[in-house]
Amino acid sequence: MRKILILTTGGTIASRPAGKGLEPEAGATMVRAAVDALKPACEVDIQPIAQLDGSDVQPEEWQAFARAVIEACPDYDGIVITHGTDTLAYTAAMLSYMLRACPIPVVFTGAQAPLSRPLSDGSENLRCALAMAQSQKPGVFVAFDRKVILGTRAVKVRTTGFDAFKSVNYPYVGEVNARGLVLNAHLPKRPSQLFSPELRLCKRVFLIKLIPGFNPDVVDLLASLGYKGVVIEAFGAGGMHVIRRDLTDSLERLTRQGIPAVVCSQCLYEHSDLNLYKPGQLALEKGAIPGYDMTTEAAVTKLMWALGQEADLEAVRKIFATNFAGEATLPQAGESR
Repeated sequence: MRKILILTTGGTIASRPAGKGLEPEAGATMVRAAVDALKPACEVDIQPIAQLDGSDVQPEEWQAFARAVIEACPDYDGIVITHGTDTLAYTAAMLSYMLRACPIPVVFTGAQAPLSRPLSDGSENLRCALAMAQSQKPGVFVAFDRKVILGTRAVKVRTTGFDAFKSVNYPYVGEVNARGLVLNAHLPKRPSQLFSPELRLCKRVFLIKLIPGFNPDVVDLLASLGYKGVVIEAFGAGGMHVIRRDLTDSLERLTRQGIPAVVCSQCLYEHSDLNLYKPGQLALEKGAIPGYDMTTEAAVTKLMWALGQEADLEAVRKIFATNFAGEATLPQAGESR
């Protein structure tokens, strides 16, 4: 019988109505009751490590959650982390980088309705997460609505619907059907390198979503405020203004200061390609780092993690040219992107 640890961090799944809306309960009473009702074919320990609404999970919590996984890893076959849905995709992406080569499954889940409600989706999400945690497939995953998503490819797309998360630009790694949890061929391979966690990160990263008429002075202001990296959600395949308000000049100034600027697409699906149009090519010439088909969550957390490992711009550029945890589909030889 496999041994699974559930780390509870709060979130909707473990919330009750309070004076000012839903609030996470102290301890893990609801989660324990739900797990006992499921009668899983594994031994389950539960350990509360936080009592937070998902919107309050920040970089300090990412490091704390990663440490909890590292400490428990030798004693368990898999780990489930219950988490508020609002920032779950960010946490799953960041821990995918921090815990590269983790030898066991680490599975995030949560709920759109609390376990305290009769029609909650929490029990089914826990059931799916526990099944994935028993799979002996290493990696960081998100289990939600009877689907399993790679940790760097999950995006929250609904505020109340039970199918709250989608796998973006990557197939689901598993789905629940009449045969149980069926895993596909897109699972990460068992790591060949030793498990060597890297928890350092840089919090001074800013995300910009371009709009028509965006003022490039904002980018220069970020540098003066001490930000160390910028992620830009550009138009379409990577477009940005180059007339009247030339953003590429600001990118060049960032590059001269050693500040990386990662450019990805506002479009949820398919990849960005900065070589496709003239504005994107100018951005590349001025130092922009391609974000390929990464989600915003994966790009932002990767830049924070990369700057925690390396302050040098060229080292960060090399990190973004490497696919660490399935976060990017890198161009093959002869492709532009």
